[in-house]
Parts: sequence; structure tokens; C-alpha cells
Amino acid sequence: MSQKEENQASEQRVRIRQDIIDAIAETMDLYGATHSSGQLYGIMFFENRPMTLDEMKIRMNMSKSNMSYAVRSLVESQMVKKLEEKQERKELYAAEVDFFLAFQNFFTLKLQREINVMTEAINKALPELTELILDEHITDQERNLALQDLYKLRHGHTYYEWLQQFVDALKRGEYFKDPSST
Repeated sequence: MSQKEENQASEQRVRIRQDIIDAIAETMDLYGATHSSGQLYGIMFFENRPMTLDEMKIRMNMSKSNMSYAVRSLVESQMVKKLEEKQERKELYAAEVDFFLAFQNFFTLKLQREINVMTEAINKALPELTELILDEHITDQERNLALQDLYKLRHGHTYYEWLQQFVDALKRGEYFKDPSST
């Protein structure tokens, strides 16, 4: 292969990588992660070695505070791991490159947060609505509206119980096995 052909192949590979990085950033943005966190994950996904914050900052052309926020968010979602070893006293980070595991980690955390927030609100509202319904001083119209709300919230509670079972099974890896590993 000539030098020109090799350069063209390299440029094509870099363009393909950038297209995937952009797609990762767009999809992560759909699920509440910042676009820049998605880009950083994409860059780290293709990096075949751990990176320091300084390397990420230079690669992303971001401020240190924004970079720290993006990395912290990726570490919390377990899409990036902070490694035990260091490079010249600097922390090293590596992306989770197994899409199945990245999906499992990201979504179980997001869904668990939703379950916790909504279950707490519903559990607080149910007894308050019940008390309101039983209050002999409210109008029939208010009682009927409270009964409708109670019905909707009980249905919501059933949904969040189901969602908790789904998340628990997802954490255990029950919904998918990497087809390439068979």
C-alpha cells in the first residue's frame, strides 16, 4: 500500500470513528447525559489505553472544571472506571468498551433513580389522598377527583414495582448475553 493510500485509509478510519463518537454523544444526550460527556465516552471508547484528565482536556478542548464534571458523571454511571494505577501521579481513567455492560450500568442507575424518586412521592401521596377521601367535610366532586388520583397513583405504584423487578433482573444480566461470546 502506498503512503497516499495509507493516509486515505487513516483519514477514513478517523472519520468513521468521529461519526460513531457523534452518534454516541447524541444517544447519550437522549437519556440525560450531557453531549460532551457522550463525546468524551466515545473518545475514550476508541482510545486503546487509559487516559489522564489532562489528556482528555486537550482532546476535548474543554475547561478543567467541565472535564472533571464530565468524567465524574461517566464514573458515576460506570461507563468509565477510575483505575488504581497512576501515570506520573495523575489519575487514569478507562472507558467500559463492552456495550452490553455499559448499557446495563447506565440504565440501571438511571432507572433506579427514577424508581426511588417516584416511589417516594407516591408512597407519601397515597396516605394523604386516602385521608382526604375519608374526610367527611369535602365535596363529592373533590372526593371523586381524589379517588381518580388515588387510582392513577396505585397503578403507577404497580408500574414502579414492575420496573424495580426489571432493573434487578437487568443488574443480574438476565436480559441479554453478548451474542459474540457464544
